[in-house]
Amino acid sequence: MVSEDPSVPLLQMQGIVKTFPGVRALDGVDLDVRSGEVHCLLGQNGAGKSTLIKVLAGAHQPTQGSILMDGERISIPNPVAALEHGVATMYQELDVVDGLTVAENIYLGHELATAGVTQRRVAAERTRELMERLGHAEIAPHRAVGTLSAAGKQIVSMARALSRNARVIVMDEPSAVLDSGEVDNLFRVVDDLTAQGIAIVYISHRLEEIRRIGDRITVIKDGRTVSRGLDVAATATDELIRLMTGKDVADAFPARPGVPADAPTRLEVDGLTVPGQFADVSFTVRAGEIVGLAGLVGSGRSEILEAVFGARRSTAGTVSLDGGAVRKGGVDRAIRAGIGLAPEERKSQGLLLDEPVYRNITLSSFARIAKAGWLDERREKAVSEEQATALDMRPAGVERPIRTLSGGNQQKAMLARWLVHGCEVLLLDEPTRGVDVGARSEIYALIRRLADAGTAVLMVSSEIPEVLGLADRVLVVSEGRIVHTAPAQEIDEHRVLDLVMEGTGA
Repeated sequence: MVSEDPSVPLLQMQGIVKTFPGVRALDGVDLDVRSGEVHCLLGQNGAGKSTLIKVLAGAHQPTQGSILMDGERISIPNPVAALEHGVATMYQELDVVDGLTVAENIYLGHELATAGVTQRRVAAERTRELMERLGHAEIAPHRAVGTLSAAGKQIVSMARALSRNARVIVMDEPSAVLDSGEVDNLFRVVDDLTAQGIAIVYISHRLEEIRRIGDRITVIKDGRTVSRGLDVAATATDELIRLMTGKDVADAFPARPGVPADAPTRLEVDGLTVPGQFADVSFTVRAGEIVGLAGLVGSGRSEILEAVFGARRSTAGTVSLDGGAVRKGGVDRAIRAGIGLAPEERKSQGLLLDEPVYRNITLSSFARIAKAGWLDERREKAVSEEQATALDMRPAGVERPIRTLSGGNQQKAMLARWLVHGCEVLLLDEPTRGVDVGARSEIYALIRRLADAGTAVLMVSSEIPEVLGLADRVLVVSEGRIVHTAPAQEIDEHRVLDLVMEGTGA
C-alpha cells in the first residue's frame, strides 16, 4: 500500500548535517519515506545510520537540514516531540522495562489516567486490542515483560509505538537477537503494519532480509547519501555492496593460492545418509582446502554439516578424519576427533550470549585449560586475549558479554573457539550471516588463513557468489544429493542455479 503520490512522501529528511566536536558524523543526508512501505537504510558500521535515526528520534539536533512530514517542515527538539509527530524508534537494544507488565510498558510515559488515577482496566483492554492487531493475542497485558523472549519484547515495543499512533516506525537491526522462526514472525507483523499504511524504516546489514522485506533502499556512506530510493527487486546485490563499500564484491575475497597436489585428504565422508534429509553423500576435503556446499535452502546443505559434526544421527555411511573413522556417538566424539562447527544460528546454537567473550572462546577446550579438574579462569582469559588480539576483535577486552559485540566480532569469537581447540576440520554454516558487509572481507581472510595453515574447511552459504569467491571447490547439492562437483573457478552462479533446478525437476 505504497502511496500513489510519491511526489509527496510521508517523511523527508533533507540535507541533514550533524557535527560533534572534531567530527562531522553526517554530511548532507537525504531520505524520503512513503506511507505503507518498508524503506531500508543500508551502510557499513560507522556510515552514519545510527546518528541519522537519533536525529529523527529527537535524541540529536541536526546542525543543518530539515525534516518534513506530509510536505510540511517540522521540528523534533526531543523524543517526546518525535512521538507527537508520529515517529517511533525501536533501537537494537530494546528499551522495555523487564520489571513492568506488558500494559505498563506500552503506556509508560503516557499513562491512561483520570483525575490523576491510572486506569489499569482501560490500559489492559487497549493492550489486548493492540496485541490482537499485531497478531499476538497470547501476550497478556498483566504479564511481566522480563518473562518474554526477545521476539516478544519486540512486539511490546511495536505495540507501544502503535499506542502513540505512530505513522513511521524505525527498526534498528530488529533481527539481531532473533532466530530464523522469530524473524519470519517479525516480517509477518511488518507486512501487517505496512498494509495499514504505516511506514517502516528498516536498518539492517543482512542483505538476504532486505530482499525479503524491503520495497526501496537508501544507502549512506561516510555520512553522505550515495543512493536514494533504489528499488529492491531491481538492484543487484553486487551494486549494493559497491555502493556501501566503494569496492566490487570480488575484491572482498582473498587470493586462492591453490591446494598443493600432494595435500593429504583430511576429511572423508562416504555414503552418509540421514533419512528425510539427504542420502548417500560422499566427498573429501584435503588439508588446506576450502570446499563449499551450494544449493537452495532445504536442499540438505546444513544437515550434511550437522551429521558430520554428530549433531544429526546418520543411518548409513562413515566420517573419517586423517584416515581414521570418527566413532558415532554425538558431538563430543566429533570435537575430540578434531572437528569444529560454527552453526548457522550463531546466537541460539553457538553462543552463550550473557557469558563473557572469554568463556565463549574456551567453551570447547575446558579439559585443556582446567587444572586438577578445576577451570583456570586466569588461563581462560589469557588464551582468549591472545586469540582476540590475533583476530583483531573489537572492541578489545574479553570480559564484556558477547552479546555486546557486532555480528562480525561474534563470528570471530566462534572461529577463535576452534583455534584454541586446535581443530583439523572446520565446518562453517553461513559464516557471514549477520555480519556487516564491510567486515565480511575480514572473515573471508581469516577463513583463508585457517586453510593456509592446513585446516580442512567445509562451508555452506545461501549466497552463491560467496561460495564461488571463497571456496577452492564447489559441491552442488539438490534434493539431498550432491549432483555436481567442480573447481570454483570453473563454474559460475548461473550454472549452479541450473544444476539446482535440474535436481529439483523445476
